[in-house]
Amino acid sequence: MDAASHGAVPRRHPLLFHQISVLLLTFSAYAAFHASRKPPSIVKSVLGPETPSSGTGGGGWPPFDGPSGPHRLGELDLAFLSFYAVGMYLAGHVADRVDLRRFLALGMLASGIATAAFGAAYWWGVHSLGFFVAVQVASGIVQSIGWPCVIAVVGNWFGKSPRRGLIMGIWNSNTSIGNILGSIIASSVLEFGWGWSFLLPGFLIAAVGVLVWIFLVPDPRDLGFDTAFKEVEMKEPGVEPLEVLDLVNGEEMGLLGSEQTHEVNSVTAIGFLEAWRLPGVAPFAFCLFFSKLVAFTFLYWLPFYIRHTDVAGKHVSHKTAGILSTIFDVGGVLGGVSAGIMSDRLNARASTSIFFLFFSIPTLIAYRSYGSISMQLNISLMFLSGYFVNGPYSLITTAVSAELGTQDMIQGNSRALATVTAIIDGTGSVGAALGPLLTGYISTRGWNNVFLMLICSTSFAITFLIHLAKAEVRNKMSERITNGT
Repeated sequence: MDAASHGAVPRRHPLLFHQISVLLLTFSAYAAFHASRKPPSIVKSVLGPETPSSGTGGGGWPPFDGPSGPHRLGELDLAFLSFYAVGMYLAGHVADRVDLRRFLALGMLASGIATAAFGAAYWWGVHSLGFFVAVQVASGIVQSIGWPCVIAVVGNWFGKSPRRGLIMGIWNSNTSIGNILGSIIASSVLEFGWGWSFLLPGFLIAAVGVLVWIFLVPDPRDLGFDTAFKEVEMKEPGVEPLEVLDLVNGEEMGLLGSEQTHEVNSVTAIGFLEAWRLPGVAPFAFCLFFSKLVAFTFLYWLPFYIRHTDVAGKHVSHKTAGILSTIFDVGGVLGGVSAGIMSDRLNARASTSIFFLFFSIPTLIAYRSYGSISMQLNISLMFLSGYFVNGPYSLITTAVSAELGTQDMIQGNSRALATVTAIIDGTGSVGAALGPLLTGYISTRGWNNVFLMLICSTSFAITFLIHLAKAEVRNKMSERITNGT
């Protein structure tokens, strides 16, 4: 298959240049998505009522300033995340059938408008719950476009590499970097009015969306590269058969037969139900349901929790609480990279996920029980919580999704990648919607109950991967026995 048949343009740069460009653009794009999602968690303590123990009393922004304020803030999270989850399924279906560059850029521009609209309520003096819910619904729908698009683009450019977990682990730090960036931006301007905490991140994602529209190349075929994640040197008729190089490590792979070419060049998009039946998709999707419930509870409520919980007998300011919450995301960056490295070396995605999920349980207990003793201990335990909570979340949404979306059963069909990714992350997003909503109600009865919910969710996440982990262990034992004989 020649490049011209796909409307490819002559490439002026080597393969590595394009791969780095794609990684940087998609990294920046999804970091901007997460930065624009962070403001609601930062302004929660400003919009909601102050507790008597925090020392200020009163406060808040109607309709979130009364005793039911935490409930309504939780309902805002539900509005965003539930429509984000539904939109994720639809976005994945559409992303396999349209121009990814335009679809992603339009989603980013629309997300910028929706984020800024929430902040505009500060200057417009809006106090209608319906307005805030409507904005969050719109934001959830357009934000759902991001993940299926960026993971599909990265999947198009990077094939099955033994270093996939490491590459994806480093790349997926975009979520934590975005959270950190969004927290810093939103917290730094909070004193000037909470509307600015939305306006600046909204401008950021719109600006990055313009860069994506101009520079992103979503598919290797657009530059004359073969669809099987291979570089194909176009030669004159009558020359020897094409030499195929692996995109990730550049090693020679030999000649590509006509039957293989037919398989890997398949561009028929996979059906939604068919994708659900692929091996491993359902277990990892339901595991992510509970893992993301925990991760997004921290994403949306951690600054509020820090603000309303004394550390060494003192309460921190709104700004300090927002900045301190970034420690959780710093731990998440290292946790995602560590999970990727560990899964690469063991070649066992399920076992690696269970390892991180298991150790997150005692870490969460320790953070709730001992985090108030001193600021140093609070920061250390918050870091460890982010490390273990975000490790499996990062691994499943990147390396696992890409692996399941390009497995042999679908014969290298790259048009399945966005659909499989949307199924896994969309199911996780349902849990992400449920966690913050429940926290809004449960927190009024004590934060011990919230942490109990998080621990139970983590335990459920482990159960969905036990069967796959056992199979991985059996395979490893069989390999050792075979190698030993």
